[in-house]
Amino acid sequence: MDIPSLFNVKDKVVLVTGGAKGLGLMISTAFVANGARVYISSRDNAACTATATSLTAVGPGTAIALPADLSSASECARLASELSSREKGLHILVNNSGANWGESYDSFPDSAWTKLLTLNLQRVFTLTQALTPLLEAAAQASKEGDIVTDPGRVIHIGSIDGIRVPTLSTFAYSASKAGLHHLSRHLAVELGPRGITSNTLACGPFPSKMMAATLQNFGEEIKGANPLGRIGMPQDAAGACLFLASKASAFVNGATLTLDGGVSLMSKI
Repeated sequence: MDIPSLFNVKDKVVLVTGGAKGLGLMISTAFVANGARVYISSRDNAACTATATSLTAVGPGTAIALPADLSSASECARLASELSSREKGLHILVNNSGANWGESYDSFPDSAWTKLLTLNLQRVFTLTQALTPLLEAAAQASKEGDIVTDPGRVIHIGSIDGIRVPTLSTFAYSASKAGLHHLSRHLAVELGPRGITSNTLACGPFPSKMMAATLQNFGEEIKGANPLGRIGMPQDAAGACLFLASKASAFVNGATLTLDGGVSLMSKI
């Protein structure tokens, strides 16, 4: 099959949580640039609206703001209901919204665990569960109708800190991302028979608000420690997501793709 067909996402319906800033913005931009209709959701209404407007102006796809507080179960349900009222199907769900918390072991608060495990892990399940009927509806079967050739896609934005032990004191974040990676595998088994794949991008350092302070203080050291000598760029996130969202990855299910230039392979001994 030709490359344009394999990687085509034109006219597909996409929801990117946390899609107005940072890594989520890189992902939203990639889908709009390739002709998709992208819903951008986060609790920041103004950011969602501004991003949707700017991306639509560039096109050729479109972006629509659909704000929601994704840490809330009722807000996840409302988001799913509103999307269902607008679309007959959802081809791609990108679970990107997340939070981090860094603090020393001795003072690390219990509230941080509640916040991060809820947003980074529990609500990923909540939202995916609520949107499963739309994802099922978007799955495309073969001409004979006996197999799904273009599944609905769930792409989880994980972290290399869920694979290795990070140097920073981000206990709840790394645990939540490790949990997310395994949840993705569990969903792959559950949703595969329903025509939906579930895969994870375990991301290394990318320029984002979450990483801003770390990159400001340790940017050169982080780049120097990477086998490729740099941090992630927008096209790196774009390429990986477009692959997992397109026919090129129709048989990829339950995978964790490490997107870090190889830094997680480096020994600290």
